[in-house]
Amino acid sequence: MSRQVWKGSTLLNPEPPVLVSCGPVEQPNLITVGWCGTICTQPSMLSISVRPERFSHHLIAESGVFVVNLPTESLVRAVDWCGVRSGRDVDKFAALGLTAAPAAKVSTVLLEESPLNLECQVTQQIPLGSHDLFLAEVVAVDVDESLLDENGKLCLNRAKLIVYSHGDYLALGRRLGTFGYSVRKKKRRK
Repeated sequence: MSRQVWKGSTLLNPEPPVLVSCGPVEQPNLITVGWCGTICTQPSMLSISVRPERFSHHLIAESGVFVVNLPTESLVRAVDWCGVRSGRDVDKFAALGLTAAPAAKVSTVLLEESPLNLECQVTQQIPLGSHDLFLAEVVAVDVDESLLDENGKLCLNRAKLIVYSHGDYLALGRRLGTFGYSVRKKKRRK
């Protein structure tokens, strides 16, 4: 395999673009965040990276809360639009016809059209350079019941989530395996 060596870059792709809701319930904002990740299981924690000059940065820094809303194929236009428009200039919920609903545990809103919402409480803000990293504990998860099977198991594949890869929004595809399948013992035939 022939390879080229490029300068260091942020090409860890694909990644989930998320719509982060923040700000007061009376005047909430949405921002598209491309850099979001799980960082801890106990307690449940995640991180988002936001440029300090973004309108949402000060909303999150001041309130200490935000909600990560997982976008679906039907929300891909909103993901793109919220990534190129500023909440300083426009009410993104109103402009896109989206619904802001009060979050259950944090003092901001969640995006009603998203089937899964992670309510977050900031525990630490770390300046890194172009972005600040917000570490946050996930204090509640709001799940649309249509994603649950008859036993109450979460079937996230039903949500039709999207990923972002080097300028393209992509739909998630077929299942290639399940956790632990590579080491699972095969059943003997009788």
